Amino acid sequence: MSDSSFAPVGGHAPAAGGLAKAALRYVEQTAATAVQVYVSNPRGWALAAGDAKQDDAFLKGCADRGVTAYIHAALLVNLGSPTEATVERSAATLEHALRRGRDIGARGVVFHAGSAVDAGHADKAFATVHRVLLPLLERADREGWPPLLVEPSAGGGRSLASRVEHLAEYLAAVEGHPHLGVCFDTCHAWAAGHDLARPGGMTETLDALVAAVGPDRLRLVHANDSKDTCGSLRDRHESLGKGTIGAAAFAELLRHPAVRGVPLIVETPSGADAADHAADIALLRAAVPA
Repeated sequence: MSDSSFAPVGGHAPAAGGLAKAALRYVEQTAATAVQVYVSNPRGWALAAGDAKQDDAFLKGCADRGVTAYIHAALLVNLGSPTEATVERSAATLEHALRRGRDIGARGVVFHAGSAVDAGHADKAFATVHRVLLPLLERADREGWPPLLVEPSAGGGRSLASRVEHLAEYLAAVEGHPHLGVCFDTCHAWAAGHDLARPGGMTETLDALVAAVGPDRLRLVHANDSKDTCGSLRDRHESLGKGTIGAAAFAELLRHPAVRGVPLIVETPSGADAADHAADIALLRAAVPA
């Protein structure tokens, strides 16, 4: 890994109107060195084919600017669902995102850990993850597609992984496959009950994450403050330092060895001109240890 002072920092960018046109404009507006995008409807199952000219322009634009790119898979993805149609659509959505990730030079595809939904399915959900996700990881590795990055949820609804220690069981379900990394979302961890605002709380949480998955599994951080209290199970993001987690926790985040060199993405509220994201990105850069 590179030194933390060179960790890419950016945010989730729009793609409407053309991936390269929208996302590269966002990069210029925010001075981002990392960017995350959707490549399909985030709240639907429709899978867009993509535009080869936009893909090429995005790939070249990111390379020219030194920008690291990521994809966030559709929010409906749930590999732990008791409904087979949902599992099948989730697998197809992830494969589509991985293929698109290859096309645009993405370094990873983020997806939510999912939920067993029903109490009666809780004991079977990880068997489904094993059956569906392991072959997809093996194919992605073989084909040279980007790694998948599992993101723990904010909790509730029989989540398969919300607290960071739950990731150990998730990794075990795919036999610790090296093509599965982790995306750590600070708002999700806070909602799931990790007290990141308490001095030392962020450090303890990241230590627990490393204990669960190992020192090199963390590949991306979603740096989001929260509108809600710790343990609320509510996923409502706020600008950094303006929410209930507070700015000090993000400085502590950046001092942790597991985060050194790991790209940071903000998914906080922002207007059409992305000024709020630019402020959050600047705050993170200022907090990076010398």
